Amino acid sequence: MKEYRSVKEVTGPLIIVEGVTNVGYNEIVEIELENGERRRGQVLEIFRDKAIIQVFEGTHGLDVEKTVVRFKGRAFKLLVGEDMIGKFFNGFGESLKEKIVPEEELDINGSPINPCAREYPKDFIETGISAIDAMNTLVRGQKLPIFSCSGLPHNQLATQVAIQSRAKKEDFVVVLATMGLTHDEVRFFINRIEKAGSIDRMICFFNLASDPVIQRIVVPRVALTAAEFLAFKKGYHVLVLLTDMTNYANALREVSAAREEVSGRRGYPPYLYTDLASIYERSGRIKGRKGSLTQFPILTMPEDDITHPIPDLSGYITEGQLIMDRSFQMKGIYPPINLLPSLSRLMNKGIGKEFTREDHKQVSDQIYACYGNTVKLRDLASIIGEGALSDTDKLYLKFGVELERKFVNQGMDERRTIEETLDIAWEVLSILPDSELRRLEKVFVDKYGKNRNR
Repeated sequence: MKEYRSVKEVTGPLIIVEGVTNVGYNEIVEIELENGERRRGQVLEIFRDKAIIQVFEGTHGLDVEKTVVRFKGRAFKLLVGEDMIGKFFNGFGESLKEKIVPEEELDINGSPINPCAREYPKDFIETGISAIDAMNTLVRGQKLPIFSCSGLPHNQLATQVAIQSRAKKEDFVVVLATMGLTHDEVRFFINRIEKAGSIDRMICFFNLASDPVIQRIVVPRVALTAAEFLAFKKGYHVLVLLTDMTNYANALREVSAAREEVSGRRGYPPYLYTDLASIYERSGRIKGRKGSLTQFPILTMPEDDITHPIPDLSGYITEGQLIMDRSFQMKGIYPPINLLPSLSRLMNKGIGKEFTREDHKQVSDQIYACYGNTVKLRDLASIIGEGALSDTDKLYLKFGVELERKFVNQGMDERRTIEETLDIAWEVLSILPDSELRRLEKVFVDKYGKNRNR
């Protein structure tokens, strides 16, 4: 372990050490202050004999002349084991209560998966939420983000998904990681999880807004390292929820500004796409391995702008998105998921007779077609008046109201099976005449639409 007393400069969460030799990128550093306090850091950049180090616990109280820096010669590693299941951790992966029994020590940056070794995502993960299960199905190995807005109940939805999600007849674990949340928000997560009795199949990592900004960059990688161990070495099917990725990106921008890097769009570093991809692409399935790693990241769109760099780049990397809409929230709909702009690109790999039910695909297609027509008719009615519409058009308007009220809307503690969800869909579709249901085969109408009103 190399020791230096040559700190030249302190800039925000960074320090610059001179005269270093044989130091590696991402190497872990121990910083000892004059009063004996020890902090941790990581090498961000090396230029000739200078090393730029990010200090995880912040640089407050650090004396340039009296600080000792020790390079440990290894990357940041996490102690992992099946004993992590059922416990709460901080952003560095340290248990908040009892210690765990570790089985391995793994680099938090993970190992790249050979594209040839990847297996195509498939199989159904049931969240118990109709707007997701029926219309934007989550598939094992997929990365499906939620694009939300400030003030919308995305944390409530994340908690509900964490508590309710199931993978049939398989070992299933949920890994939850929070970034930059308030004490009240974290307390909400803990209370809901403990009340539901779901902690025995969960691992939770909490980073608070009051924690050092650098920890925000570490926590998603810590959570994914634990998830990869369980998925690819222990055979679990793991669902990882990351909230809020906007706070993560803002932390990345803050560190980039401290390093005086040339900024990209809206002040974010030009490597934001690459950095987000290094997190999102850690999901998937590997040939010959039983387990899978599925990601459900959540991000709030600044100023409700879907073209903002964070949602924009996330949309390129991931396989779809769920859009939370303020207009739905104002109608009292929970979860306020707008079906039309939402999308799950891998949905067809997790539905059908083998996974959900044989009518699933056609029911989903029919709802999208009818609801799209409803939205157009609402715009038309706002111009010419509802009285000028035909009887069929008025049925479409009624269909839209019932779809939002009965199908999309559900209680925060209400868990629906996929069969219950599809039955509700058939009930709502019964409002429309057969002539408008061109995407449904007659055999399914006869089998599942027996109680349709004519």
